[in-house]
Parts: sequence; structure tokens; C-alpha cells
Amino acid sequence: MGSNLDIRQIDRGLWCLVRNEYLFIAPCQGLTPIWYNFISMKCLCSILFLFFPFLFSFSQSAEDVVSRLEKTLSSTKTLQANFEHSFYSAVVSTPLKEKGKLYLQKPDKMRWEYTDPEHNIYLFEGDRYQYYFAEDNQLMRGSISDEGHESEILFLLTGKKNITDFYSAESNSFPTDNPQNAQIKLTPKQEEGGAYLLLELDKDKWLIHKIIFMDWEGNKTEFRFDKIKVNAILPKNIFELKLPSDVEIIERD
Repeated sequence: MGSNLDIRQIDRGLWCLVRNEYLFIAPCQGLTPIWYNFISMKCLCSILFLFFPFLFSFSQSAEDVVSRLEKTLSSTKTLQANFEHSFYSAVVSTPLKEKGKLYLQKPDKMRWEYTDPEHNIYLFEGDRYQYYFAEDNQLMRGSISDEGHESEILFLLTGKKNITDFYSAESNSFPTDNPQNAQIKLTPKQEEGGAYLLLELDKDKWLIHKIIFMDWEGNKTEFRFDKIKVNAILPKNIFELKLPSDVEIIERD
């Protein structure tokens, strides 16, 4: 036999030793040596698929990844996650890193609560935004535009921007901590100058774990997400701001 599997005939069947237990493969009555080897290799492939599925992973087209992502987003009503926000400047070697929690509720509510190193809150609702900077005791508010990366993520996750309508998708590999994840590149159809997005998704639930924004100047803005919860009950009043009575309000309209 070509493999090193422990396959034995017990009574009238073939059994394979897996994790200290024998698993039934097939009856062996009338089994020729050729069929014995065939079944042995079939058993080997099954074990590899069960315990080492990454060996059997196949590359998927960008269109398929986008289709699976949009299906996930369409069934998402609420989302919460921890995030890490990193900004890599093209002219400054040390990146700026921040952490916090993200909350989203369809159709149009999103809260970015930054907790480290400073406490800031970015709140989006409808076509309005409110940015609260606790250290400066300032509230900035105005109409949502396409300018900020946080609002861009809001449009993507809530479906306000259909991916295939606004972006050209292609497969694109980039450095990752999990090579089993799917990765694609999204290039805005209406924008010129070399700006694009990179998305990384798991192949189990097709959730976004990383978004990278590259601008035309070579700056990189990266968001990493973990401890993602989909369609869970969000904390009460999470989309309300409790502000000091002496907060300075800056209108941006």
C-alpha cells in the first residue's frame, strides 16, 4: 500500500486508525488489492480534508468574493466589533495607531468609539454626522460626504454603495496574518489618481476583517476588525451622545 495509514481488516470490514480510534471505511468481502489501495487513498484524502482543509482550498474569483460579501451584508441588521485604526503616512515613518469599538445598525446608524490613546466618538445617522473630541470638549457636526474613511465604511456595510456599481473588483494578494482569508482590490469607478481599497474576508462567514485605503499620495489607512458580532442586540441608546453642558459646538454645514 502506498500510504502509511494504519488500515486493518476487522471482522468483514476495513477500519482506519484516526486519533486513536478505528473508523469504518468499507466492507472488504471480495475486495481486490487494487480496490484496497483505492479505498486507502480515499480515506487519506478524507482525513486530510477534515483536519487540514487549507490543503484543498481553491482560489476564488473577485466576482465570487464580492457576491458572497454582498449576500452577507444584505442579511446583516446590526454589527459590533473591536477595531484597530492605523494610518501610515508616505512621509512619516511612525504610524498612528488607535483602537476602539464599532457599532452599526441598519439602515443608517454607525458609531465609532475611539478609546485608545484618546477618547473620541464619530457618530453617523441618516445624512448627518457628529464628531466629539473629549480632550478638547468639542463637538463637530455637519452633513455626511464621501470624504472620510469611516463614512465610506458606513456606505459599504449598510448597502448605500453597491460594490459592483461603484467599484471594479479584482483578486489581489497582500500581507496577512491569515493566508486562508479571501483578498480583493476595489478601485472606485468614478475616481482617478490611483486610489483604491483592499478587503480581507474570512471564508466561513464572509465578514470583513481588514480594510485598507490607499490614496494617490501613497498614504495608507488600515482598519482591522475582531470579535465581530452580527445581528446581536446592541447596547441601549448607543447612538446617542451624552455631552457636557459646556461643550463647544462647531457647525460644518
